[in-house]
Amino acid sequence: MSTDVDLTERERAVVNAFQGGFPVVERPFEDAAAAMRDHGVDIDATALLETIRDLDERGVLSRFGALVNAQEIGGAATLVAMHAPEDRFDEIVEAVNDRREVAHNYEREHPHLNVWFVVSVAEEDRVAEVLAEIEDETGQETYNLPKRREFRVEAKFYVDGPLDGGGDIEAAGVDCSVLGPDVEPTDATTLSPAERDLVLEIQDGFPPTETPYADIADAIGREVEWVLETVKRFEREGKIRRIGVVPNHYALGYTENGMTVWNVPDEVVPEVGPEIAALPFVTHCYQRPRHEGVWPYNFFAMTHGRSEEESRQRVEQVRERMEEYWNVTPDDWDTLHSTQILKKTGIRMAARADANTREQ
Repeated sequence: MSTDVDLTERERAVVNAFQGGFPVVERPFEDAAAAMRDHGVDIDATALLETIRDLDERGVLSRFGALVNAQEIGGAATLVAMHAPEDRFDEIVEAVNDRREVAHNYEREHPHLNVWFVVSVAEEDRVAEVLAEIEDETGQETYNLPKRREFRVEAKFYVDGPLDGGGDIEAAGVDCSVLGPDVEPTDATTLSPAERDLVLEIQDGFPPTETPYADIADAIGREVEWVLETVKRFEREGKIRRIGVVPNHYALGYTENGMTVWNVPDEVVPEVGPEIAALPFVTHCYQRPRHEGVWPYNFFAMTHGRSEEESRQRVEQVRERMEEYWNVTPDDWDTLHSTQILKKTGIRMAARADANTREQ
């Protein structure tokens, strides 16, 4: 396959191996390297660490560490669509992007709804206020599309792996998630001040050192055993989706993404959702509300490809799977390709975590 960066065989193996399942132990690179050797990759702890550092510095990785699930930390986030007329496009985009609550913003191909952004707030009631403020400033209506049901959030991008239709799917992921403290999840819905500090410390990644958890502990003034136990518990509670390397999919050549949207009969959504989510190239899959007269679609599935042709093939596979459950007509679906990134910043975790932190 063609990528925008040249990767050695070892680098490809590292990218494929640990997009999740990284050990939660004091010296994780030793166990991670041993697991890779068990999969036939000749690498030691020092070489694995140096490879991850180098991939990160070159932009092949977005980061190394925990992928925090903002939804489980507190606050709320929602997807919003709106129309920006061509003669006012820059003005409207600037007004939207100036909002600190807007985390991501994309231009997408659609005859009317061409601006798509994510609003992240500390308190759910604030969403309506932010959208009202944007509408007042721009004179354009916004369409709120909150997540009703999540079927998949699994943005993994392999090099010469499962998405190529070849390669060993089992070998693409090295799972060391059993390595770590034996902790039980809790039903706590709020964070302690120490847990808040941990979330904010790790949200942008772990330090790429021999002892990342100890370094995190030093940064927040806690014992390393507490950090290990809390990270593992967060993983089991869903506050952390996974731990490992997070690839920059653009650098790996996955430059084509299509947001496929579907008007699925409500009664078959529970069946269709898991089936579409099971397709390996679908990275996000949700049920969202319709907007009568403007937006007829209630089901979203994001696909990624490394060429326009591959992207079309992926979308066709989604359509074929849909056809197994209901009679799909051309009017029942669309694909909105992104044409440019208008804004891309992290979710405002600090405000959301602060609002969901209990006093002690």
